[in-house]
Amino acid sequence: MNHRMKEPISQMRAWHAAGRAVAVATVTRVAGSGPRLPGARLLVCSTGAFTGSVSGGCVENAVIQEAEGVLQDGEPRQLSFGMGDEMGWEVGLACGGQIDIFVHRADPEVWVALAEALQGAEPVVLLTVIGGETALGRQAVVRPTGVFPASFPFPAAVEAAEPILSGSSGTDDVTVLRLNSGAEVLVEPLLPPPHLIIVGAVHPAIPLVQMAKTLGFRITIVDPRSRFAERELFPEADQIVVEWPQEAMARLGIDGRSAIAILTHDPKIDDPALAAALNTEAFYVGAIGSRGTHANRVERLEQLGMTADQLQRVHSPIGLDVGGRSPEEMALSILAEMIAVRNGRKGGSMSATAN
Repeated sequence: MNHRMKEPISQMRAWHAAGRAVAVATVTRVAGSGPRLPGARLLVCSTGAFTGSVSGGCVENAVIQEAEGVLQDGEPRQLSFGMGDEMGWEVGLACGGQIDIFVHRADPEVWVALAEALQGAEPVVLLTVIGGETALGRQAVVRPTGVFPASFPFPAAVEAAEPILSGSSGTDDVTVLRLNSGAEVLVEPLLPPPHLIIVGAVHPAIPLVQMAKTLGFRITIVDPRSRFAERELFPEADQIVVEWPQEAMARLGIDGRSAIAILTHDPKIDDPALAAALNTEAFYVGAIGSRGTHANRVERLEQLGMTADQLQRVHSPIGLDVGGRSPEEMALSILAEMIAVRNGRKGGSMSATAN
């Protein structure tokens, strides 16, 4: 299930099973230094209990009050908070940004359909009508096999979700789609978790698995050495494959949401693993080793037919330069670089960039 939706769906199921109505508040737009990203949500049930967050605490109390109003009268609300606004200042939004939040009453049938869709590994797009003159609060769950409910009134929004499902859109950002009819639809991709393939069941792989799991990665350990690839060492790994990496990669379904970290430091394993990795669409390929080690590796890979463009994709020495020496610090460095690459950043200091 999508990491971000696991807790909201679990709580929604429990409240619906108890016969409680639920209001959903979702961040739809952020300008400036917003405390949460679009798609962040807060759920409030008819007893006053709530879960989730739309601002990390800045405006939660005000949003909960509005959600309780939605549960009473059934009317959706469009809220906006900013430092310059009187209401934003009263509730303490002092970060200098502005956030827009849409609050509506949850449709149990849509959330059941969403939970079912997210049980598998397929991509899902959740559509929510947040603006316009009609159908405010209506939602649809779009998946490769179709849309629920079929009566969703804006087929153009369903069509806009199709390239996201196929992976051809190149983005998984939450966006607002403005239709010719004047309606505004929140388009929220809920994609399978990113896949981290770690080649080499070595010591730094242990904290790397632990940290990556916390960030919602699906993790596969690949190592042909059975005495290294022990389940007891990697209880959080989703899969442990005792095979040569070039054989395993051929059937792991590696795509543009996959990252590959090669940690064995053994040319017999590293070289074929890199050759296989560079023939995939993985967004990140990193290999452990010094600059000298990598220079020698490049020569060997060129002899295997790897092109200069392919070899430019390899991050080696692997990880950001944080001066780390322990396995835990190495794992943090690797994961930080991986996330920076995924987000199109170089991984430099934010304070240095600001200056």
